[in-house]
Amino acid sequence: MAAVVAFLVGSIPFSLLIARFVAGVDLRKVGSGNVGATNVWRAVGARWGLLALLCDALKGLLPTMLLPLLASGSTAHLATHVAVLSGLAALLGHLFPPWLGFRGGKGVATALGVVIVLAPAGMLVACVAFAILFGATRIVSLGSIGAAVTFAIFQLCWEGAGLWTVDRWSLGVFSLLVPTLIIVMHRTNIVRLIQGTEPTLKAPAERSPGAAIDAASDGQARKG
Repeated sequence: MAAVVAFLVGSIPFSLLIARFVAGVDLRKVGSGNVGATNVWRAVGARWGLLALLCDALKGLLPTMLLPLLASGSTAHLATHVAVLSGLAALLGHLFPPWLGFRGGKGVATALGVVIVLAPAGMLVACVAFAILFGATRIVSLGSIGAAVTFAIFQLCWEGAGLWTVDRWSLGVFSLLVPTLIIVMHRTNIVRLIQGTEPTLKAPAERSPGAAIDAASDGQARKG
């Protein structure tokens, strides 16, 4: 039951809803076509992109933090496994929302919300890696991929054998599976990074609905 609830929460397409409400923009038809916070930032504006980021993070954080309370009367290791399962289900809901034909975002913000609860030290190290890479290049995808790899390496090195005990083995699986999922979801970005065509992210001025649609449509036309 916890996994089902978490999946449904994770599948709420906040970025799509925000862009549509604010500017009448369908994120699937503009910019990168991705229903994530970065595309909201580019198509609608920085503050709305940050709001989308926050909402996507919360739909990972809240199920991971609250649903294990259902197992509060059970053993401690069961609560840990429920937390991991809930976080993973929320992430999968974001990646594969049934309402959008199972084509969702790339999972970085939702994964961030999950690891705030499950692995705060790993989260901080991953955020530092993202900040360094993004600060140097202004490329979100590069920062995201670097953060995912850093998280996995840190978890394996910092936690070590402790990741595979009876009460934490699910976190070990999570620490390898989720970075892998994020990298796979960025496969087209990786191709563009290799080709040197991956766009950077700049802070756009807030746009009117009409200007947002025009700018995003122009970007889509250039991609075609």
